[in-house]
Amino acid sequence: MTVTEESGGRLNAFAKEPEIEVITSKSFPSNDSRQFILIGTILFIGIIGVYWIIK
Repeated sequence: MTVTEESGGRLNAFAKEPEIEVITSKSFPSNDSRQFILIGTILFIGIIGVYWIIK
């Protein structure tokens, strides 16, 4: 904590703030979501294929 002395002898304490972290946004899907979409697509095509075979 940083303590400063104001005029008139009063003390003023300031809390230590954490350093600011800049987060950049990604313009492309993350690896996890890409894998989820791929598995979902394969499942969807598989379900349609099974339906057509049984029909």
